[in-house]
Amino acid sequence: MGFVQKRLLSFRYAFQGLSELFRSQPNARIHILASIAAILLGLWCHISRLEWVCISFCITMVLAMEAVNTALEFLTDLASPEYHPLAGKAKDVAAAAVLITAIGAAVVGALIFLPYFFK
Repeated sequence: MGFVQKRLLSFRYAFQGLSELFRSQPNARIHILASIAAILLGLWCHISRLEWVCISFCITMVLAMEAVNTALEFLTDLASPEYHPLAGKAKDVAAAAVLITAIGAAVVGALIFLPYFFK
């Protein structure tokens, strides 16, 4: 298999991962809806290019953290099918990373959008 074919195959696997993420994780679907809401609000408020960069970065980070959290949960379930306190802690900390990122994104959203509503 050639270089280009291997790269195309890697994209296929990545898209399969995206499909699994949104199919199996309700929180990922909530995050994508929040992302769409932020994009629509940005269009409505005519936010600046720098504000779009910030919103895009936040959307990317939250969705990426959700994907990493999901991967860690799958791997933890494989490695520790029976309950183990450390497996639970690993899952909790990964979920906390998503929460921290989502809270940060909400703060950025508030800093960007609230001034448009108080003009």
